[in-house]
Amino acid sequence: MDVSVRQMTAADCAAVAEIRVRGWQFAYAGLIPQSYLDMMDIAADTERCRERHARGDPAVVGLVAERAGRPVGWASFGPYRDSDLPPTETELYALYVHPEHIGTGAGRALMQSILAHCAAAGKPRVRLWVLRDNARARRFYACAGFHADGAEELFEVEGVPVPEIRLTLPLPAPSRAGGQPPDPRSSNAGGAGS
Repeated sequence: MDVSVRQMTAADCAAVAEIRVRGWQFAYAGLIPQSYLDMMDIAADTERCRERHARGDPAVVGLVAERAGRPVGWASFGPYRDSDLPPTETELYALYVHPEHIGTGAGRALMQSILAHCAAAGKPRVRLWVLRDNARARRFYACAGFHADGAEELFEVEGVPVPEIRLTLPLPAPSRAGGQPPDPRSSNAGGAGS
């Protein structure tokens, strides 16, 4: 079945919260304390998602991957948040696929849409932070062309230090007339694997 990617709306908040929570619980099992993962609550995350969406930030883009009209993946990107680089840099904040849909093309469809959007907007590169020991995610990002740029940091989860590394992907110059980003609602990555 085809995967389509579109702009996230307020109506997607509950589905996005489930994707995010289930994605964390699947991806980070064994990497961060299980007690933290077990405490994650979809209803509470839905409310936080609705609050963030209502506040809005035109510089932040949220995308949803759907299959047969059902959201199965979510991504968010926008200006780089740390102070070591200018905010004109782009950061991929999150990319999660519901565990039942990992390996079905939803993640790849989201990544293709993100990179097309950023390249068409004239962004020079995309950066992201990934858990150093998250081998599955690191393989996924390596397949998309990302590489470690040498930056590392630790964050703590329930007192346990969790190392992260930063990955970077240089982007080609815009090729579309006028340099306008594509409309993510019309993006379609039919049947890609992963």
